[in-house]
Amino acid sequence: MTTFVAIQHILFQMTNIITILGATACGKTTLAVALADAIGGEIISADSRQIYCGMDIGTGKDLNEYIISDKIIPYHLIDIVNAGYHYNLFEYQRDFVRVFNEVTARQSMPILCGGTGLYIEAALKGYRLIEVPPNDLLRKQLEHKTLPELTELLSSYKTLHNTTDVDTVKRAIRAIEIAEYYQTHSQEVVDYPHLEPLIIGIDIDREMRREKITQRLKARLANGLVEEVQRLLKEGVAPENLIYYGLEYKFVTQYVIGEITYNELFTQLEIAIHQFAKRQMTWFRGMERRGFTIHWIDTGLSVNQKVGEIQRLLSSKKIIAVR
Repeated sequence: MTTFVAIQHILFQMTNIITILGATACGKTTLAVALADAIGGEIISADSRQIYCGMDIGTGKDLNEYIISDKIIPYHLIDIVNAGYHYNLFEYQRDFVRVFNEVTARQSMPILCGGTGLYIEAALKGYRLIEVPPNDLLRKQLEHKTLPELTELLSSYKTLHNTTDVDTVKRAIRAIEIAEYYQTHSQEVVDYPHLEPLIIGIDIDREMRREKITQRLKARLANGLVEEVQRLLKEGVAPENLIYYGLEYKFVTQYVIGEITYNELFTQLEIAIHQFAKRQMTWFRGMERRGFTIHWIDTGLSVNQKVGEIQRLLSSKKIIAVR
């Protein structure tokens, strides 16, 4: 092995990004912030809803979480587009690459944190995605199908597609539109930073997860979730656009415009979030089958213990950008 090749081989074994993933309500952000503080990192969000300005309570976008010991931990890809816009996977990957390059140029460790498996996998795989235009004919063919029918159809595609966030018909049709486009248009591995990720998963017991989800939903409703949706509607965001975002924004909007009662809102939304968390875990297990190594850490450990375990894992590898 020549000296150049040997050096290149060593560089490609170095961890240059840490990923923290897990189902909703498992404490990802708290851990990411503590880790960033400990090693000199910056957080890159992988949450498909926290990108929208003004959608704060329903997405769990508590920016105070990024303050630790009176220091603000830098975060990225949060509050980058206006509510009502339909941000897509192509845009996320483009923005991820830009931010990754900026963070590493500052000699900081990028910490990719979130629960949107599609975004995480697209970022880590390094495929250069193609921007997918609307397919009006396909949309017309699919518009009368039910959500279960669309989800089943989506699962038949072999290319990267979204099965975690498709809790509305519009989102499912868009996911199928993207998957169909990639059947005839190639993804290319070009012009993309080489990533050597250390992937950390937060392992939470199903019953504990269910309890945390219910407690968090009650807290969000008590802390102004309905009022947040009312404000967004008053500011001109169309109801169908809020419903498109799914989960909290779907059901609360339906309640605000009179389609469902408050009891139906709580019951249906609670069930939907539980189902969403299950789909998230299915995606992450699928990532393992697709070749990603995920180091699972018990959620019952203290934050300091979790940070220590991650540092132990890092110490067993060569690391770029940890100060």
